[in-house]
Amino acid sequence: MLFCGLCLSAGAHQRMLDSIYRQLDEAIGLSATYVAEKQKAISGLRRRLAAAGSDGERYVLSRQLYDEYMPYVTDSAIVYVQLAATLAERMGRPSTAGECRALLALQCSNSGMFDEAQAVLRMVDPARLDTAALGRYYEACHHVYGELAFYSRVPDMKRLYEQRAAEYGERMLAVLPPESDASIVERERALLNAGRLRESMALNDAWLRQVEPGSHRFALTALYRYLEYKAAGDTVQMMRWIAESALADVRNAVMNQGSMWEIANQLMLQGDNERAYRYVSFASDCANRFGSRVRNWQLSPLLTAVDRNWQLHNGRTTRQLRWMLAAISVLALLVVAMLLYVNRQRRKLADARDELHHSNVQLRDSNEQLRQLNERLSGLNGQLSEANRVKEAYIGRFLRLCSLYIDKMDQMRKRVNKMLKNRDFEELQKLARSVEMKDRELDELYENFDSAFLQLFPHFVDDFNALLRPEERIVLSAKNRLNTSIRIFALIRLGIDDSSKIAEFLHYSVNTIYNYRARVKNGALDNREEFEQRVKRL
Repeated sequence: MLFCGLCLSAGAHQRMLDSIYRQLDEAIGLSATYVAEKQKAISGLRRRLAAAGSDGERYVLSRQLYDEYMPYVTDSAIVYVQLAATLAERMGRPSTAGECRALLALQCSNSGMFDEAQAVLRMVDPARLDTAALGRYYEACHHVYGELAFYSRVPDMKRLYEQRAAEYGERMLAVLPPESDASIVERERALLNAGRLRESMALNDAWLRQVEPGSHRFALTALYRYLEYKAAGDTVQMMRWIAESALADVRNAVMNQGSMWEIANQLMLQGDNERAYRYVSFASDCANRFGSRVRNWQLSPLLTAVDRNWQLHNGRTTRQLRWMLAAISVLALLVVAMLLYVNRQRRKLADARDELHHSNVQLRDSNEQLRQLNERLSGLNGQLSEANRVKEAYIGRFLRLCSLYIDKMDQMRKRVNKMLKNRDFEELQKLARSVEMKDRELDELYENFDSAFLQLFPHFVDDFNALLRPEERIVLSAKNRLNTSIRIFALIRLGIDDSSKIAEFLHYSVNTIYNYRARVKNGALDNREEFEQRVKRL
């Protein structure tokens, strides 16, 4: 794993970096989603804390809330770790309370509140702490004095802080288990500072095996792997691991964005100012949300440097644009001279072209008139053909129905004659009173009408519904049968638009037909007054 970058070509290296940069850009674009997921988890814990019935349960939930807020919002992390310390004191657990205060000092130190961190540590009595809590206390002391040494500009104080940080680091390593993150970080940092990269990377390999890929712990592990490759001078692997670390932080909604700040710094040094500016701006937004003065101190020089690089780049671009503008101006003058020459030649052809254009306009007007006449004639021919087709189809249907009804009337005559002959007057009277035959014949008439109409106008129902608003459209219960509303407008399509004639055909009252027509027209998409005219054109 140490030398895997040597096996890849330069193109493969660049593709690998481009891929992880692309993932990082996508994650930044989705950061609001990751923050929403974090907020959802926090809201659930806060609701459980509000409903907790015992100090023990409240302590556990307060610690969980601290873990969620620790890399997210420092003020809230401080609130909940203080609450956890108070609950531990109330439950008579001084060691647990001391451990919580050590965590509070760590949080203050991470946020640049070094005076507050020292004050909190002075409240802790190491003699009352168990081994785990004592290790956490020494870790906090080591971190606070290490940060003070890093930021101090007074040589004597810097040496004093470094000495105290080293003392607490030794005590921490003596107490904490070797597999703890703080112990690994301290040992790996010592090996890295000593230039023992092979041992440092071996320790980092073991650490990588015990963390979950993509987790917040993975981001810290990847950050140290970046530092090792940076020390080794492997630029490709260095950028890969710092990008992996930043990617894990973004996906875990971490607002304490150390890795993002570092990758922006490296990109700026490599000349990728656009991406550097995008990343440092994101890191700055995260730092403001986290509430860390330290991160803002770190980001301010980088933002200034990126802005200065942008100004230099813009200055070079402006000078290039000026030279290009001068060149374009000269070319423009040449083009103007050429245009004057061309125009002089074009004027010689202007009179002939105008005359030809006038003739073409007259010819085009004549052609347009002829085309319009042809279209009108074609439309009339189409209407005539359609009328002939409908007429022929209905004449055939009419003749067949007339023949059919003559046969039925003859059968009825024979049946009545037979009843009279048999003196079956009661059955004859029952037959005369029954409307069953009328209903059956009407149903058969409508069925024949529907079938014939849909054969002639197969798309009528769909086209008719297209004239109505979606909520007013008519759905037929049977595929080849029309309902009364559609049947009325089918008759209108055939030219029968008199309500009395429609009522006579459908055996309804004129008022009923009028109501049907009015109800359907009220659902029209456009002007209801023109609805029936549009139906006639379907």
